[in-house]
Amino acid sequence: MKILIELPTWLGDCVMTTPSLSNLINSESDISISLIGSKVSVDCLKNFSKVDSSLYLTRDFLLDIKNIRSLGYFDCFISYRGSLRSKLLCFFVKSKKRVNYKKEKYITGHQVEKYNAFINNFFNLNKPPKELVLFNTGKSSINTKLKKIGINPGAAYGSAKRWTKDGFIEVISVLAEKNKVLIFGSKNDQSLFSDFTNHKDARNIENLTGKTNISDLINEIADLYLFITGDSGPMHIAAAFKVPSVSIFGPTKDLETSQ
Repeated sequence: MKILIELPTWLGDCVMTTPSLSNLINSESDISISLIGSKVSVDCLKNFSKVDSSLYLTRDFLLDIKNIRSLGYFDCFISYRGSLRSKLLCFFVKSKKRVNYKKEKYITGHQVEKYNAFINNFFNLNKPPKELVLFNTGKSSINTKLKKIGINPGAAYGSAKRWTKDGFIEVISVLAEKNKVLIFGSKNDQSLFSDFTNHKDARNIENLTGKTNISDLINEIADLYLFITGDSGPMHIAAAFKVPSVSIFGPTKDLETSQ
């Protein structure tokens, strides 16, 4: 069975699809998966089991249609997105069957359970969601005899859900006394934690903000002893590798997105 899957746009949502994907793969003896989506989501799952090809979506809708149709014919098309753009895209995929996720249909439970129910319903399965799954393709670039603790100050939807800069700096300062502290984040977070060069334990602090792609991020988080993070995609990466985590949530529905 050839299946084309459009992934969610955001990293955390993408990781939360993995239990439903695993159930789908385990229910079919012969399956080939092609992925489409944002660069973040595709790079996150391009090494997943049974994935044979992938394609980044762009902001050019006509170009996306052309590229998707060049992939050929599929037995079914599954979109974990319910946007108007995704619904329109659905009509142009060469496929016998097609379905878009409808968030108004799946309104209770954790997001992992919602995605799993979506796949169960479409494929007539009755499988409970299992664990988050990711595949790292390399090793951490940080070699140290100290325990590695990751700090990820970012949070979904920005400062409204982010703990204070001073709070994170205090935690980093204390942990760096006896541990190797790795600071993660986007380029937008670089200025927040750029002032550790003169810290008394600066040798134990590695600022990786803006320096990791998705593959690097997965490899580094998978090798951590502890992860301290906001409500974010990296939080779900840590959960997939069973890295003990302290997750700091702001105003949100934590029952839907917590680890």
